Amino acid sequence: MAHPDDLEYGTSAAIARWTGQGKSVTEVLATRGEAGIDSMDPDEVRRIRSAEQVEAARIVGVDTVEFLDLPDGMLEYGLPLRRMLAAAIRRHRPEVVLSLNFRETFPGGGFNMADHRVLGLAVADAIRDAANRWVFRDLGLEPWQGVRFALFGGSPEPTHYVDVTGHLRAGIDSLLAHRVYFAGLGDGFDAEAFLTGMAEEGGKAAGVEHAMAFEMIGS
Repeated sequence: MAHPDDLEYGTSAAIARWTGQGKSVTEVLATRGEAGIDSMDPDEVRRIRSAEQVEAARIVGVDTVEFLDLPDGMLEYGLPLRRMLAAAIRRHRPEVVLSLNFRETFPGGGFNMADHRVLGLAVADAIRDAANRWVFRDLGLEPWQGVRFALFGGSPEPTHYVDVTGHLRAGIDSLLAHRVYFAGLGDGFDAEAFLTGMAEEGGKAAGVEHAMAFEMIGS
């Protein structure tokens, strides 16, 4: 993901289901979200948002949160970013990779932000990079060809649904863990209503009570 809280807009509810089934999940964040609160100094925001992300991860059963410490708001698509992401994939050797919407718009038409677009696309490409032993040979890491598919949350072109019935509460609580961030926004955002509405809409499409939608790219 690009920032602390990106996972918690729906994806963390799916993670709660998977960790509950005994699956191991590692979170890798490109930035620490230091540019996310206008009224606070970025160094303080960096510390707070990092801690909030670790707590949000704990709520849904994730013990390992890795930060790549790239600058918030200034992610650039290119070989350096792909190299860092390919290295993370080779280190952690996942079967499934989760990321965020790389399309220009969100569902409903709102314009997606640059960090999201850049990071999501770079993740899709880095999966292939990580599998190719002749790409980024200087990393000194064995290639990893075990990614079965990637899921991108918040896409306007969903192709796949994850049934999160019984796990929505954990997903909501993980989003609420970003307490200082939401207070800094000051717009009265109702996290519980937002995620419940999203899960109910997804559930109707999938034929279950609650579901989260993803765009899936196969290997």
